[in-house]
Amino acid sequence: MAYAVVDSLNHTIPRILSEDEQYPISDEGKQLIELLSKDIALLRGFLEGTKEEGMSLETRIRDAANRAEDVMEHLMYEHLRYKTVVGTDIILYDFRELKNAMEEINSIAEEVEIVQQQQQGGLPAAQSKTRLSLEIEAPIVNTVTVGLDEHVKKIRDLLCGGSSANQIIPITGMGGIGKTTLARAVYQNEEVVQTFPTRVWIVVSQNYQTENIFEMLLYSLMKQVDKRLVDDDDTMENKLHRVMTLKKFLIVVDDLWSPKAWDDLRKGFGHPRKRDGSRIIITTRIKEMVNSTHHAIYSYTLPLLDDHQSWCLLKQKVFPCHKECPSELVKIGKDIAKGCKGLPLAIVVVAAKLSQRKQTQSSWEEVAQNLRSFIVEDPLFRERMLLSYTHLPCNLRPCFLYMCGFPEDYEIRVSMLSKLFMAEGFVENEMEAEQYLIYLERQNLVFIKATKSNGKIKSYTLHGLMRDLSNIKALDENYERRLNNSHLDLREVARAYTSTMRSVISFQRNESSLRGLRKFKLLRVLDVVDTDAYALPASVFDLFHLRYLAFGCPMEVPSAISRLQKLRALIIRPSKRSRKYRYSTDEVCLPLEIWMMPLLTHLVSFFDLFPNPEGAASALKNLLTLSVVKKLICTEEMMKLICNVKKLSVTYFGDMYKEDYQLNNLVLLTQLEKLTLAVKKGSHFQIKAKPVFPETLKKLTLSGWRFPWENMKSIAALPHLQVLKLRDHAFEGNTWSTLEESDEEDEDEDYEEAEVKLFLELEYLLIEESDLENWVTNNRHFPALERLVLKGCDKLNEIPNDIRYTKLLKIIEVDRANLSLLKCIREIQKELIEYDTALEVREL
Repeated sequence: MAYAVVDSLNHTIPRILSEDEQYPISDEGKQLIELLSKDIALLRGFLEGTKEEGMSLETRIRDAANRAEDVMEHLMYEHLRYKTVVGTDIILYDFRELKNAMEEINSIAEEVEIVQQQQQGGLPAAQSKTRLSLEIEAPIVNTVTVGLDEHVKKIRDLLCGGSSANQIIPITGMGGIGKTTLARAVYQNEEVVQTFPTRVWIVVSQNYQTENIFEMLLYSLMKQVDKRLVDDDDTMENKLHRVMTLKKFLIVVDDLWSPKAWDDLRKGFGHPRKRDGSRIIITTRIKEMVNSTHHAIYSYTLPLLDDHQSWCLLKQKVFPCHKECPSELVKIGKDIAKGCKGLPLAIVVVAAKLSQRKQTQSSWEEVAQNLRSFIVEDPLFRERMLLSYTHLPCNLRPCFLYMCGFPEDYEIRVSMLSKLFMAEGFVENEMEAEQYLIYLERQNLVFIKATKSNGKIKSYTLHGLMRDLSNIKALDENYERRLNNSHLDLREVARAYTSTMRSVISFQRNESSLRGLRKFKLLRVLDVVDTDAYALPASVFDLFHLRYLAFGCPMEVPSAISRLQKLRALIIRPSKRSRKYRYSTDEVCLPLEIWMMPLLTHLVSFFDLFPNPEGAASALKNLLTLSVVKKLICTEEMMKLICNVKKLSVTYFGDMYKEDYQLNNLVLLTQLEKLTLAVKKGSHFQIKAKPVFPETLKKLTLSGWRFPWENMKSIAALPHLQVLKLRDHAFEGNTWSTLEESDEEDEDEDYEEAEVKLFLELEYLLIEESDLENWVTNNRHFPALERLVLKGCDKLNEIPNDIRYTKLLKIIEVDRANLSLLKCIREIQKELIEYDTALEVREL
């Protein structure tokens, strides 16, 4: 994990050099740090571009960079603490420790320069061996195909039937899931063998040489075709191209790792526009591997085994040749199979362990008790599974290890991860974090758990065994010192890592666990939402490097929060305790000093009141998220102080709330993209100001307002609105019409030119808990609508007929109890089938 440490140090150095006033450093100190900066830039570039040589030096680079960064951040910490306590900038720095770290870094840098000179002079380091094999028959390694019969049938049908155009069928899935086993079963299927007399199996790993592949591919093909098909004097490429163009073939490209490798290989697979029914199967861990404009592509994702399939596979591997499993081992055997989490490779590893043992209940129970250790410590399992990790670009490895620190089966939200990645220095912004996560998902290293209404990914989860294996990897690489997402008491962590820890996300409920926080002087991330504490220790506000702070409510927020000047994200979420006892009405006011934190970017405070600014308040120009605050008075002054907010969520409540909350000033938030305005149930307002929304809105959620449906006109005209959620009687009245007067006149007249476009980009519409009876619209409105959700609309018996003409509509969700509405939608679904249009209807 040298790259993550070097990259972090590369960001730390400019901070200390550019803030001369905050960290007064001698000329000698500046010179040392500038020299360090040059060496670190060299090592960073080296690690980015060189894998093999980088691995041999990685441990030395990592340890030296860790040491240098610890020294520098301790220097910054001690200076700020001394300045706060003593009130003076006079402090003497001792650079001896930094010099010691620099000597090692300089030594490594010299070795790196020698390696680079050798490469530039045409003396490259030893090349890695290319793993490659070609066979007419696929190598038989595991003939057990439990749970694959249906998959074999589907892929066989794709191979043997369908279009005469050439087709590519990528089989994707995580490592160890059985992609090669499935491809082998298809390759050896009797009908496939009869359909494709010319077949070749290629195994290509991460390191490959195109010329060798083509040479061996031609050699294998020439065994199966008439040699008169080619001219002996022709070049190898021309021979290969001719054979592959003239013959119908099936080629399996097994274990493909990069789009570049595919681009290199496909040049030898004949003319791309040939139409003789040839097929190519690709097995790969990487989604969207193949991108071809000349071939039909049918991607096939292989799922994990279910519990029954897992047990059948384990039983067949341990008791081959139709032997019966002893009845006393069935229950414990099913538990062992279930513990393998549906991963065939894990089941095969465990089956080998069980086969070597006595077939007794006590012996199997011992395996069950140590199941995860047996699996992740197996050399074959580790080698196969860690290939996905080592294939990652070096800047993505720390992001993946970070995710593996969360508890098993934990739903990791993208909104949380993006803020954590930014605080750790992995990424510059949320968009970059989302791109990193999408890349990890496409590598089949993480899985999508939930999606948002606009189709974006809401949360991820990880396979438990890959998580365990990666945590071992983090320990091996000494990366654990840079983060700790755990159930451990923080005092235990403090004893292990003292002051070098950078990130702590604690899932420990014990209040006493917070007492160890004073040890972590260099923390960047602290999340203690689920502890039982009612107050943060005073030592938290001495953590001057802190960029992300999350804790549970109800918990007081003292004025000392403003001492955390580097804080970017302040998250105050409901803790498990508050959710259990429903502290829903607690009000913990944020201090006025919140306005003295200019770098604050995300403020999420579920139970807090946002303080009204006073004359001395300065604008929070970096604030992008303000959610979820209570009773926000949207004065013109307030809007100017949070002018760059992109996400705003406000809750209003009370019996007789008389104050005007000035929602007309929302229009001043010219960067606002997501807005939620909610009135809690049981609240009654004497004043209901009509909101005026900025045209930048992309997502709007309204709840409990009971606005008349006529007020919807201003929302309908928003040019960029993509998601609209109307909850808990957001609007009331029995009729909602989107029609203008011109729409209701003679249909023979042309009003399209004068028509105002309504809901032009709306993709998702939710109406939940409404007294709506009649919904009237026409086929020119909602042109982009893809998903419609009608929940708790008991009086609505039908949807407008014109909705069926919405060309992009894919899904309608409706309560199964509303029989008349469900019948109406089912009839629309049947009618659309006649026009070859698919509409999915989901019952809630």
